[in-house]
This record gives sequence, C-alpha cells and structure tokens, in this order.
Amino acid sequence: MIYGSIPMMIFILASGYLFTVYLLLALAKRTGTKTVPKSFPSSAEGKHKQEISVRAKVIEAVNSQ
Repeated sequence: MIYGSIPMMIFILASGYLFTVYLLLALAKRTGTKTVPKSFPSSAEGKHKQEISVRAKVIEAVNSQ
C-alpha cells in the first residue's frame, strides 16, 4: 500500500514544525530582552523619563473611563 508510511510522515513534519516554532520564539525572546547600552547622552535619559510619565498619565486616563 502506498499510503502506509503517511502517518509517520505527518508525525515527522509536525515535529519539525513545532521545533522550528520553538526555536523562533526562543530567538525572539532572547533578542527582545536586550538592555539599552548606557552610552547615550544624559539628555536622552531625561526624555525617556518624561515619556514614561506621559505614558502613565495616558494609561490612567484610559483606565478611568
């Protein structure tokens, strides 16, 4: 019968697909957690703090509605 090995082929392909997705998710997690280097000028840090405070106010306004 020609289709005798199809169940095994489906298992192999599904395993390869899941392994690939796992590797891509691990790579995305690893690249997403990189820290920002401290070599930026101090003016950039002030802008970042201001952006955080504005973001917090926006979140409060959205949650209060």
